[in-house]
Amino acid sequence: MNSRARATIAFLLLVALILVAPIPTRAHASSAEGERYPVWLWPTDERRAVASPYRAPAHEYGAGHRGMDLATTPGAVIRAPADGTIAFRGTVVDRPLITIEHPGGYVSTFEPLSSELSPGDAISSGQEIGTVAAGGHAAPGTLHLGVRMDGAYINPMLLFGAVPRAVLLPCCTTP
Repeated sequence: MNSRARATIAFLLLVALILVAPIPTRAHASSAEGERYPVWLWPTDERRAVASPYRAPAHEYGAGHRGMDLATTPGAVIRAPADGTIAFRGTVVDRPLITIEHPGGYVSTFEPLSSELSPGDAISSGQEIGTVAAGGHAAPGTLHLGVRMDGAYINPMLLFGAVPRAVLLPCCTTP
């Protein structure tokens, strides 16, 4: 068997292993992975829709969208996606917002959001934290949700179980 045939067989075996290997799900994820990306509740009772997705910047100070805008309605009730403590509630520039510190180094920010909660208030997953207001960069009827993990912005969808795992597929046929 020549070296090209051996390389082709090795490649096909590798592809077959990738395709048949079990893909971990949230229920079967390792404890380390489960700690890195806990599963959060969707913050609104309305249908799950993203009006503007997360767009990572090319570098720390680059342009991007460090969060996602959820399609919702003005005045819609927003719930805590996970347990935590209110870290900030106030108006920044022209928009009311709330920031929650969660276990594991996660911090979430919702804007524009009107709330009666105060810094230091403990909240539970699913608890009402406020209602969709107006102001800021988010279009009317949307709510911006940003998430940081250990100070760095991450794609919030990682916490809602909606970013599918990439699967490599063969690109070419062998001769």
